[in-house]
Amino acid sequence: MHTVPRLGSGIPLVARTDEMRQLRTAFARSRRGEAAAVLLAGDAGVGKTRVLTELGSYAASQGALVLTGRCLDVREGGLPYLPFAEALTPLGSATDRAVAGAVRARPALGRLLPQVDGLASGAHAGTDHQQVSADPENPHRVHTEQDLGQLQLFDAVLGVLTDIAEHQPVVLLLEDLHWADGSTRNLLSFLLSRLRTQKLLVLASYRGEEVHRRHPLRAVLAELVRLASVQRIELPPLAEADARALVEALVEGPADAELVAEVVRRSEGNPFFAEELLASGSAHDDLPSGLAEVLLARLERLSPETRRVLRVASVANGPASHAVLTEVSGLGELELDEAVREAVQHHVLVVDNGFYAFRHALQREAVYGDLLPGERSRMHGVYAARLLAQPEDTGRGRNARLAYHSLQCNDLPTALAASKRAADEAEELGAPGAALRHVEQALRIWDAVPAEQRPQGVDELQLLHHASYFAGTSGEPERAVAYARSAVQAIDDTTGVDRAARTWRRLAEALMSLDSTFEESLDAIGRAWDLLTDAESDATRAWVLATRAQIMRGFGRPEEALWSARTAVAHARTAGTVGAEASALVTIGTLADAAGNAAEARERLGEAQRKAREAGALNVELRALYFLAMSHDDQAEIGPAVELYRRGIERAEETGLSWSSFGLELRARHLVLRYISGDWPGEDVIGRPQRGVSTVVAARLAAAWAHIVVARGRFAEAERLLEGLRPRWRSDIDIPLSGGAAGIELAYWQGEYAEAVRRAQESIGWLEEFEGYQLGGLRLAAHGTAAAAALAASARLRGNEEVAATAVADGEALAEHARLCAEHGRPRSGNLGREGCAWLARVEAAASGLRGPARPGRWAEVVEAFDYGAVYEQAIARWQHAEALLATGDELDAEAAAGELSEAHAVAEKLGAQPLRDAVREVAARARIELPGAAPQREVLSPLTEREQAVLQQVALGRTNRQVGAELYISEKTVSVHLSRAMAKLGASRRAEAVAIAYDRGLLTRA
Repeated sequence: MHTVPRLGSGIPLVARTDEMRQLRTAFARSRRGEAAAVLLAGDAGVGKTRVLTELGSYAASQGALVLTGRCLDVREGGLPYLPFAEALTPLGSATDRAVAGAVRARPALGRLLPQVDGLASGAHAGTDHQQVSADPENPHRVHTEQDLGQLQLFDAVLGVLTDIAEHQPVVLLLEDLHWADGSTRNLLSFLLSRLRTQKLLVLASYRGEEVHRRHPLRAVLAELVRLASVQRIELPPLAEADARALVEALVEGPADAELVAEVVRRSEGNPFFAEELLASGSAHDDLPSGLAEVLLARLERLSPETRRVLRVASVANGPASHAVLTEVSGLGELELDEAVREAVQHHVLVVDNGFYAFRHALQREAVYGDLLPGERSRMHGVYAARLLAQPEDTGRGRNARLAYHSLQCNDLPTALAASKRAADEAEELGAPGAALRHVEQALRIWDAVPAEQRPQGVDELQLLHHASYFAGTSGEPERAVAYARSAVQAIDDTTGVDRAARTWRRLAEALMSLDSTFEESLDAIGRAWDLLTDAESDATRAWVLATRAQIMRGFGRPEEALWSARTAVAHARTAGTVGAEASALVTIGTLADAAGNAAEARERLGEAQRKAREAGALNVELRALYFLAMSHDDQAEIGPAVELYRRGIERAEETGLSWSSFGLELRARHLVLRYISGDWPGEDVIGRPQRGVSTVVAARLAAAWAHIVVARGRFAEAERLLEGLRPRWRSDIDIPLSGGAAGIELAYWQGEYAEAVRRAQESIGWLEEFEGYQLGGLRLAAHGTAAAAALAASARLRGNEEVAATAVADGEALAEHARLCAEHGRPRSGNLGREGCAWLARVEAAASGLRGPARPGRWAEVVEAFDYGAVYEQAIARWQHAEALLATGDELDAEAAAGELSEAHAVAEKLGAQPLRDAVREVAARARIELPGAAPQREVLSPLTEREQAVLQQVALGRTNRQVGAELYISEKTVSVHLSRAMAKLGASRRAEAVAIAYDRGLLTRA
């Protein structure tokens, strides 16, 4: 079970930026003597208390006196003035003379503060509890005196707050006004109507859903919001992105993507709901008992008829019509009208296009979970009977609803047939995820339905085949493989040759989608290939050969791949199977690309894309678009590649295949190119896997996103993200490739150079497990070599030659690995492209700095190599080039370095690349270079010059004069001069004494 801290106990406030801005503005006005009030409305659990607490903490930090009171849910009569009594109680024991004097000057406060000495004598004078004699001739006398006593109390409360506010701002927090008694409501109205120039802010919260039409607070609120000093703020549920951020903050350790997505979906942006769901240990289980009790408690006040209607509506599992509620509930028209009206007025049900639905899905779950088994089954039976009486073409969703209700009332034959029809309907609508759920439901009950009652033309093998296909196209490749395996196991002597071949081909397709199972695809397509001798259909031959061509290409057997593809085209044209022809043409195009014939490749891929679209072969169409984009990507033609990836993503979204194999590839590569080209998206732009999408699929996209998270300096988030990716490294080569590179960069930017080197070695080891020397190893080795160079330089400055020697050896080994990758790796286009050449140049530049200052010429080559549009990587190269130039000590080189730093800083600022920006500024500061757009450093009142202070700061780190000179790009003699002057100014005779004095006077910062 997840340990979830209570909200407010260390969890930072998520979102609520606009609301907090409005509250702080109101507080600022009140500090200026413009008294104000804010009425904060929101559903139960939406975070009203947290917002008020946050504002209270802020106000207290600004010197305000914060008083807090809460109403209680006391149903019989209520407790008069309870929140005011609680809020003012601390005043009674205040040690501040002004506060104590303001309280004691008002005896009427004794009614609220009876514990305060000196107020008791007047506590009951003139109040509604006074012992008075009834005057038969004046029966209104008692009530008049009661009103007078109440007015005295009201004046006392206003007066004491006004007096205190003369000395310091006062914030009065009143929570849960929906439970306030009449006296509290009257006092609040009095107080708010008399807000003038006091330094007073009143914040009061209430549950909007509780204040129904007949609620006594409703009329009071209507009057209060008319006052000029009163503002109303609605606190809505959290948006999806904010709800996700909250859940991730609540989870201890790496957050499981599917768990987070499910909690976000079910909680509907309500922080309390999210917390309770997470604390239950699994977001997929029944509603936690504690949360269910909270939700059901609200309904206890409703009439029995209304609760009956809510039970009926909960069984609908969606919007319910008035006619359905009438038939299933058994209530008369008038009774039903009143029951529904009460449910709507109490904000339990809402009216949506003439149908009734629960305002909160979890409220429906709570009501449904409270049903008795027999009651539940009977109601589902009535719903199913109504649907069966309707024509099959009644409308979208009828079969899905019929399958659901039939299953719940145990009518399995009806549920099986309806599930199959619902799956077909979902497929036509481009919803493979929904189709998968319906097919899985049919498979679960298949054996429980007698053979004679099963739908005609359907068997288990067909359902398994469909389940594998739908799983693969909805982003669940592991389940696609599992269902395909089950399908081939279901082949028997009655299975026709063509059908058996198609089943083995489906397994081969599924196995291709994961790197961890790709090798098995060769055997699977071989089984399908063996069956082709006796196959009756050219269409079957075409599809098997087209898939075989894909697999042979993946295994590096281009001749066999080309033969299979061309033969597939011939069979496809004979059979008129355009989709299979298009699939084979894609392979022919990719083979042409690998042979270095980009023009032919793009012609074939474009033809394949058009034919696939005409044939409705959606997965083939996406595959063609992906490889067409890759043809440009490989040549570093970023603009055309990005546009083609974008087109592919849009097409995938149109057809419901966003998380299919190539839908994912399009999205992931598009994100990588946006990172490279400096068009970094916000997190809400990249698209997140929907519920049910495989963790491997989610990890692929997260691995691509990790680079941007690291580059923006969101290190804590990056650590969690990368830790969550580790269990998926073996599933897909791109996960250790992208995740490993991001992990190395993260350690490097944090100054953990040894860890960065270790991560580079580890990631390269993982890649070698997949296949020898991979071109992806170039990037990993480049980052690792740079980290080794930084580690060696740092060790030399500290005089640790042993660490420096080890770092040099590690860096040289990484650089050699990169050279072997470039020599033996297999580029898709046949030759090492511009991107690969740029990374190899970066390796050599980093390696040139292993044994001493890096060679500026090497880094100049890197800057030029990344000039194909790799904006961020080129900016990093400019920063490194500048450091190498400054290390030469040449004035001309220093001028060139200033230009490089300026260019790099501009890119870092534009992208929000904080680590790079800070690194550039640090180098510029050491070299005393002004950067355009950089804020000037804050002046420090110090007897030391900027250079003297910089030298002393380095000395404080234990560095020698030579090491300080190397760090600050000045000579050892100059260091000695600056150090002598600093010691003289501080009155120190030794270096250590100068450092100690500087620390004592706040002239140095401790590392």
